[in-house]
Amino acid sequence: MSQNEILPKDKENLDVLSGTQEIIKEALSKLGYGPEVYELLKEPMRTLAVRFPVRMDDGTVKVFTGYRAQHNDSIGPTKGGIRFHPDVTENEVKALSIWMSIKCGIANLPYGGGKGGVICDPREMSFREQERLARAYVRAISQIVGPTKDIPAPDVMTNSQVMAWMLDEYSHMREFDSPNFITGKPIALGGSLGRDTSTARGVAICIREAAHVKGLTLENARVVVQGFGNAGSYLAKFMHDAGAKVVGISDAYGALYDERGLDIDSLLERRDSFGTVTKLFKNTISNKELLELDCDILVPAAIENQITMENADNIKAKIIVEAANGPTTMEATKLLAEKGTLIVPDVLGNSGGVIVSYFEWVQNNQGYYWTEQEVENRLEELMVRSFETVYKTAQARKLDMRLAAYMVGIKRMAEAVELRGWV
Repeated sequence: MSQNEILPKDKENLDVLSGTQEIIKEALSKLGYGPEVYELLKEPMRTLAVRFPVRMDDGTVKVFTGYRAQHNDSIGPTKGGIRFHPDVTENEVKALSIWMSIKCGIANLPYGGGKGGVICDPREMSFREQERLARAYVRAISQIVGPTKDIPAPDVMTNSQVMAWMLDEYSHMREFDSPNFITGKPIALGGSLGRDTSTARGVAICIREAAHVKGLTLENARVVVQGFGNAGSYLAKFMHDAGAKVVGISDAYGALYDERGLDIDSLLERRDSFGTVTKLFKNTISNKELLELDCDILVPAAIENQITMENADNIKAKIIVEAANGPTTMEATKLLAEKGTLIVPDVLGNSGGVIVSYFEWVQNNQGYYWTEQEVENRLEELMVRSFETVYKTAQARKLDMRLAAYMVGIKRMAEAVELRGWV
């Protein structure tokens, strides 16, 4: 397939990868590293593409395509989620693995970044078909993953049950129990307390810290959350409980808006397992309209490329905290930064998930498990430290928060590859 024949989704994710590479190049240059370091870190050191059969409930066999990318293991094993989604592409998985490296670097975790995905739509599959898919994918990638190699976790359209199936399959293959092979597991199988809410809790901490430096108070602040899945729904609840007015939320089918504040508890009770709730209402608005609402804090918690040059001028929020991966393009970031909007980038904003995944892995390795309060206290400490480091870097160097975050996140890995003599 030639460059001109790239399909729209493939091109979009190629742009995501190339955009990530551009900011890594700029970050390394500002840190004083040469082009050879960029050449090594601009793509994953290893990307595995697999095709595997799954027997469906009707007796037919369907062949699925999956990927696993491992960005760099100079610091430690790679770490990152697995998504089941019809729009998964190899370039998307590559970009996501690089972002995971940056997240781990910002939080000073002993990991490189990894990411995986399978092209499928679990919404159209039965429970047992999803189980067979999860087990088949683990068998297909088993040679390159493991507790000291590459540690998977949940991501888009996967959850603790999917992780449980993957753990069981891996343990059968290795003929011993391996709770530290995967994180985001059910508590009964070695999961960590506080893992389900960790991404949202990390975002909430960043919102609080960002509001502080912008001179805003959370009480009665108008908050808009795009996306009502795991991260978005928990975050809406945290903001509501903190006294903020959540005036808008959305899912894949539309958005809800009420300037007086939405009844978040009622919406949480009524949503389905995929975070869908807007189909129950008639007076909805579009996701485009949601992003452009007059608000103090905007949280994109859905998918990539939601804030672009097409709508950046219409964004009214004073603070944007990215709970989704890659919701704001590089061009839009620069425009918004020039307007005075404070953007807390995804690699910082949504890093609570990987931080508590690290805590889970540590607990599995020790065989000693922490209370939920211990997990939350440790998460608070790491998130606050990460925010302060990135914010101070941005202020000292007069940079936007995204570039500052990449500089903080890539520095340790660049140092590690030099110390190992790789460059």
